[in-house]
Amino acid sequence: MHYMIATKHYVCKSCGLSVTQQELMELREKLRPSRESKEEEQEQRRKEYLKWWLSKKK
Repeated sequence: MHYMIATKHYVCKSCGLSVTQQELMELREKLRPSRESKEEEQEQRRKEYLKWWLSKKK
């Protein structure tokens, strides 16, 4: 991203996307939960597997 002082926008050099600082922060926030949810999903699967595995040992 390259900041254009004249327009006060960030512009992507590869695709030409132009966003304000506020829009850029909002886009970043939208992407963060998806990464966290994947980590949470993996942790939940690990816990379920562990619970299943321990139940077979009794």
